[in-house]
Amino acid sequence: MKPIKQYMQFVKPYKWYIFWTIVIGILKFAIPLFIPLILGYVIDNIIHADLTQAEKLKQLILLMTVAFAIFLIIRPPIEYLRQYLAQLVGSKILYDLRDRLFDHLQKLSLRFYANRKAGEIISRVIHDVEQTKEFVITGLMNVWLDMATILIAISIMLSFDFKLTLVAISLFPLYGFAVKYFYTRLRKLTRERSQKLAELQGHLHERVQGMAVTRSFALEDYEQAQFEKYNRRFFKKAMEHTKWNAYTFAATNTITDLAPLLVIAYAAYEVINGQITVGTMVAFVGYMERVYSPLRRLINSSTILTQAIASIDRVFELKNEPYEIEDKEDAIDLEDVKGEIVFDNVSFHYDEGKMVLKNINLHVKPGETIALVGMSGGGKSTLVSLLPRFYDVISGSITIDGIDIRDMKQRSLRDKIGMVLQDNILFSESIAVNIRMGNPYATDEEVIAAAKAANAHDFIMDLPNGYDTLVGERGVKLSGGQRQRIAIARVFLKDPPILIFDEATSSLDLESEHMIQEALEKLAKDRTTFIVAHRLATITHADRIVVIEHGEITEIGTHEELMQKRGSYYHLYQVQNLQETSGAL
Repeated sequence: MKPIKQYMQFVKPYKWYIFWTIVIGILKFAIPLFIPLILGYVIDNIIHADLTQAEKLKQLILLMTVAFAIFLIIRPPIEYLRQYLAQLVGSKILYDLRDRLFDHLQKLSLRFYANRKAGEIISRVIHDVEQTKEFVITGLMNVWLDMATILIAISIMLSFDFKLTLVAISLFPLYGFAVKYFYTRLRKLTRERSQKLAELQGHLHERVQGMAVTRSFALEDYEQAQFEKYNRRFFKKAMEHTKWNAYTFAATNTITDLAPLLVIAYAAYEVINGQITVGTMVAFVGYMERVYSPLRRLINSSTILTQAIASIDRVFELKNEPYEIEDKEDAIDLEDVKGEIVFDNVSFHYDEGKMVLKNINLHVKPGETIALVGMSGGGKSTLVSLLPRFYDVISGSITIDGIDIRDMKQRSLRDKIGMVLQDNILFSESIAVNIRMGNPYATDEEVIAAAKAANAHDFIMDLPNGYDTLVGERGVKLSGGQRQRIAIARVFLKDPPILIFDEATSSLDLESEHMIQEALEKLAKDRTTFIVAHRLATITHADRIVVIEHGEITEIGTHEELMQKRGSYYHLYQVQNLQETSGAL
């Protein structure tokens, strides 16, 4: 489906609002069309009429009283209603579109986000969606109003003089040529300009988030040059668009200026020959403004519509992004989880080419704690990301209690899994709100209980506003250990039967690590748990340790069994012990 047709699906529920906005708008624009008529009548039927001065003044006062009544009493509420309805419809459509876009964004795979900058996505949802509002207000309302105004004015002009009307509209075909010639190119330039703006916003968004890195490496001058590069690219495209837009207005306004000159010349000729009155000529010239003003607006509307359509293209390019992971039509809800998980001959790659995981076979019993270890890049984090279906396996299957996870509803599956990562995302709201991410409907007592279980309550109470303390973007106002304990608290609040700890303590100091390790062990009790660990000393208690190297399982066993085997795990453990011993010395 083409973007315009898709956009019209959002417009359809408001079609009657648009209809009445156009009707009211026609009334609004029709009222000023009486001014040239009034002017012509005053000249021919009052000023030049064979009447006494008193009779002329009487007719003039009567005419002006009616005119003022129309313009002061009728026109203001009509203008108010037109403006209000137009903005109401436009804003409602934008509300619906952004709402649907956000819902769509939440269903896209993590692969989509890995390949795109957050700033570019935000640019489409905010800037481009806002631009589409002009398609409704200008394209579906104002264009029709201006066309109706032109038709009404031409109809009145035809009642005055047929030949003079033909002269007045003789340059209309040139407008059609100008629109056809200029606006195809203008639409392309508008898309390119919007893309460069999105790239600029994406770069800015990244650099604002990474300002600490810029400062710590003293990269201000370098980053200024990088920003200037993106800014200049946008400026260049903006100027190309501006130049082409200027060509358009130069051509169309020249046509607009020539038309009244033709009318004045021919009308004067007709007056000299006695074919029309002076009042008719004056009224006719007045109607030229009533015809060519909306025509100028139509040309301007073409520019605005071109920009709006380019934004619609970009918005629906995002809206039409396919879902990589979708629920089957007969997908089931996951309930009463025991926690038996089987990886059966699982293989996976992110992009065509090198396999990240190769023929993984692993049977995890309910309540068992499995530690995944190995060198960085071996596939440990990838393996646990397949369990909540952040990605789907390329071949093989993963089952929970004997049911393939691809036969389950995604939300139902993820509701049964709790995750604590190395870099947990906290939102720039209060600590209580961040803990409630585990259960938005939890009571204050439940939130406090979860914080206590995560060894977080004491430090929270030491903060200025306790649980109402704002943590800043990504939790920047908290230490790494504090952020981890908040993340653990929300998993306690969620109370899932399956847990995933991915490098949850790797970047913490020993004191924070001890407190978090204690909380994690308490959380993992009687739950099926996966621990991805770099520091092997933290996973010696695991029921089984799985060594993954180059995407394959090379060893499985308890800590004691693997140490006796003297294989890869043994050598990793020995290397880490030596490093920690030398570090302590």
